[in-house]
Amino acid sequence: MSRRQVEVTPELVLRAYAAGVFPMAESRGSNRLYWLDPALRGVLPLDAGFHLSRRLRRTALSPRFTVTTDRDFAGVIRGCAAPAPGRTDTWINEEIECLFTELHRRGYAHSIETWAEGRLVGGLYGVALGGAFFGESMFSRVTDASKVALVNLVARLRLGGFVLCDTQFLTSHLARFGAVEIPKADYRTRLAAALALPAQWRHDLTEAEVAAEIRALRPPASE
Repeated sequence: MSRRQVEVTPELVLRAYAAGVFPMAESRGSNRLYWLDPALRGVLPLDAGFHLSRRLRRTALSPRFTVTTDRDFAGVIRGCAAPAPGRTDTWINEEIECLFTELHRRGYAHSIETWAEGRLVGGLYGVALGGAFFGESMFSRVTDASKVALVNLVARLRLGGFVLCDTQFLTSHLARFGAVEIPKADYRTRLAAALALPAQWRHDLTEAEVAAEIRALRPPASE
């Protein structure tokens, strides 16, 4: 982890991601960014290694939530930056918020939103480059809202031709979905291969197409 030496621009952030490095702030109120290059990197499988419980699969396919993409990026990043139970602070400061909002405007950063009765109740955001998606953060205001967003993300990435979903770090929450840690060298190899692919964040997908892909994400045989 190193202190910032130059102005952080959207272009620099994209170059950093392509090199396997990403920025974070120490806290919401911090005015400094740091570059991180962890020895172990969290990745979420986009193939049979993705773990989807039968219960969550039913929820994701039910009408309980309305799921959209890039409809309210600003609302999602604000939700991710807001305090939540068990988390009084966040690494998303105002500069991070501005940088990623600009990346969204340029078509690189994307969000998935979950809605209930017209209210934004959860979601996630990240950056897409080539066949790699770099997940940044997620939030949930009601049970299962962020989980459904994650399931929809995996379905969309599969349909768009993505092969790498970077979670930065491994958490117990992500481990339930099959996320694992891999060494930096292995991550860099997978990243280089992913960046060479012409994957696409598709806005033309219908609800039926996404639902069919979620159905294809079979629950573990042990359930």
